[in-house]
Amino acid sequence: MLHRLGLFDKVLSVAAEDLTIEFRGQMFVPWSDFLLNPRRLRGSDFLMRWSQGVWSEERIVQAVNETNQYFALPYGPSRTAPDNVRELELYFERLEKAGLGRLKRPDLLIVRKSDWQAAQETIQEIGGISELPFTSENDTYMKRLLSMAIIAVECENSLWRASRMPYYGATLTPQKRLGGQLGLKKAAVLPTIILKDEDRIPLLEWQQQQEISIHIWHLFFDVGFGIALNDVEDLINGGKIELTKQEFQAPGGATTTKIIYKIYYHYAYQLGQAREEPKLVPDYIEDKNGHILPYVRFEGGSLVLNSEALQVLDKVSGIR
Repeated sequence: MLHRLGLFDKVLSVAAEDLTIEFRGQMFVPWSDFLLNPRRLRGSDFLMRWSQGVWSEERIVQAVNETNQYFALPYGPSRTAPDNVRELELYFERLEKAGLGRLKRPDLLIVRKSDWQAAQETIQEIGGISELPFTSENDTYMKRLLSMAIIAVECENSLWRASRMPYYGATLTPQKRLGGQLGLKKAAVLPTIILKDEDRIPLLEWQQQQEISIHIWHLFFDVGFGIALNDVEDLINGGKIELTKQEFQAPGGATTTKIIYKIYYHYAYQLGQAREEPKLVPDYIEDKNGHILPYVRFEGGSLVLNSEALQVLDKVSGIR
């Protein structure tokens, strides 16, 4: 049965099963009855995933800003949201009440160094980073900010070390299920760039309306890959990438089946490499009754933008 999920549930939802492992049984999850304001969490997965998403976007911002040619600005509601879980829930409730919960915006905007100061001043006129999701794109200051962007970035991440995945480096070969198109067997475990089908049309519409090219930047533990949304469309429409159905579970317990597209990294450009790997740090949250939920979060680390990614940015910004 499909459930209508609130924005808080949708953003924190995680895969109900591992992408490559199927569990044919049921195990006891000691934290399954944890009550939080008053959400029931399936376990620490939700907090770990959220923490990982924040960490990966921070690494991308750090890598782009270190080029001293380009700067990355938080833009989407997920990127500008608070870290505190209760404040996070209230934040998304405010988005929904404002009628903005159904909008889909990319996570980051990339601007030239020459526009950095003007972009910062424009954001302050809007009311600060946290107010961007509540500001219409028809707003004068928002239009000014968008006019400075050379591309927009939709961020994705995976809890994998890409270089150790079994099919990393494997050559694509003709596949019967793809009508003879190049690919790998369905169960192959390799780095892929993820696009959720529910985000596909909204992102394409945003791209068309704002006339800003969207790129998906997918970060792994050790490396990252990028691809233009238009290129993903060509791959899907050309039959080179097939849809995958996957179950997601939300903090409230509701389970939904979603369609995702897993794009082989072979079709992408190199985004960057880890210069310093993050540490896995134990942490916890405590509810108002003193109940504690432990989890592990990522801390530190750094990313170096690859020359291929810089060439992409140089091309769209008109630098040869």
